[in-house]
Amino acid sequence: MLNENTNEEIIDELKKIVKQKGLKYTEQREIVLSILLHAKEHLTAEEVYNEIKKRYSDSNIGIATVYRALSFLEEVDLIASITFGTDGKKYETNSKSHHDHLICTSCGKIIEFMDDEIEKRQDKIAKKNKFKISSHSMQLYGICEACQE
Repeated sequence: MLNENTNEEIIDELKKIVKQKGLKYTEQREIVLSILLHAKEHLTAEEVYNEIKKRYSDSNIGIATVYRALSFLEEVDLIASITFGTDGKKYETNSKSHHDHLICTSCGKIIEFMDDEIEKRQDKIAKKNKFKISSHSMQLYGICEACQE
């Protein structure tokens, strides 16, 4: 995970990864990553595509390219996704510090949270079971306050 790096450092990391893999660097991947770096919330592929059309109107990036770029960026651990079953995925960058998610199953709202007690409890459980945690993701599903009304 890339904790609290600047956007420029993350773009540089993308360039380094592409070079290491012997792939051609494409502006499309950088644009998709940039959209997510500037997003205030988790975005679907379609929302990323719509943002590209808005911010990069001269670009001819198609939705298929967006899906391929998202897949690649997730594969190389620059972004992460939350799956919504048949409703697809929402994406965010891995540039933020660790956090977990509350996900509304009614409207799809995602609330990020961090709880030191939960983190300590997970470590304690792992230690008790002689298990070394390399990473984790917690997603709690339910109904948000607005949808409860």
